[in-house]
Amino acid sequence: MTRAFSLDGCALLQTITGMERPEPISTACETMDGLPPAFTFHAPQHDCSVLFSSPHSGRYYPQDFRSELRVPLLDLRRVEDAHVDQLIYGIRRLGAGLITANYARSYVDLNRSETEIDSRMFRDGPPTPAGERSPRVEAGLGCIPRIAASGQDIHAGMLSREEAEKRLNRAYRPYHDAIDAALADIWRNHGHVVLVDCHSMPSIVAGRRIQADIVLGNRHGAASDESLIRMVEGEFSRRGYRVLRNVPYAGGYITQKHGVPLQDRHALQIEINRRLYLNESTVELKPGFYRLRDDLLAIAKKVVVWAEQKKAAP
Repeated sequence: MTRAFSLDGCALLQTITGMERPEPISTACETMDGLPPAFTFHAPQHDCSVLFSSPHSGRYYPQDFRSELRVPLLDLRRVEDAHVDQLIYGIRRLGAGLITANYARSYVDLNRSETEIDSRMFRDGPPTPAGERSPRVEAGLGCIPRIAASGQDIHAGMLSREEAEKRLNRAYRPYHDAIDAALADIWRNHGHVVLVDCHSMPSIVAGRRIQADIVLGNRHGAASDESLIRMVEGEFSRRGYRVLRNVPYAGGYITQKHGVPLQDRHALQIEINRRLYLNESTVELKPGFYRLRDDLLAIAKKVVVWAEQKKAAP
């Protein structure tokens, strides 16, 4: 049995008046405790060396988490990379692999190191290893997030170390174990691998409108070959999108961890301006979703071809 989970564990089908519905997202079977698994995974076809990931599009909020909220649920939904998993769902038809999170970003942030935890959030100390201070942690945006889209605290009270470990074991560690295993398998089969980490960004940050439609991040050249980011940049630009590189987003933890171009391990982060496809206030899709979905599929095909050419190169 497969099931797609929404906020209440029911099948999610986003309906838009006068428009077709996006494809529903299938998951693996429920876990033994009746909760969804940490992720949905579609393995790449044997001849494909590309894996796409969407770590922030999860929209499942466990009831024990929801019962301790200080803010409305919509305030948390506004920090999701809402529907990015649906934007890229069609890449499976290209033979590429796909992994998407099921649990919400406010529950646990998969694009952080698990050491990026604010120890001040816990009444009995942070989980092992001890909490690491960083600008993201200080801003309330660590692996266990502290603040919602409004800037208010998410939780009504302090958390326990046990709660943090539960979230890491339930949603964080399985996702990263799966990416590690998938990339290692691709590497064994091909001698190279490409990871495309897909995100969305708010149209306004710190009171200023983001001028780009797309921001490509490869850690300023440290995570992918120049020819890959140049090709993807050109494909977006040719379709009329305004593209920036590495500013204001250069690539997060996943890109940093898996991008080692000198070993032919390439990681590229794609940030999509939400105003292209989403009503950011209500988290509802706009008609632009369908054009963007089709453009992403066409560009993903170019990435697959780029990877095939790496295989063919002497």
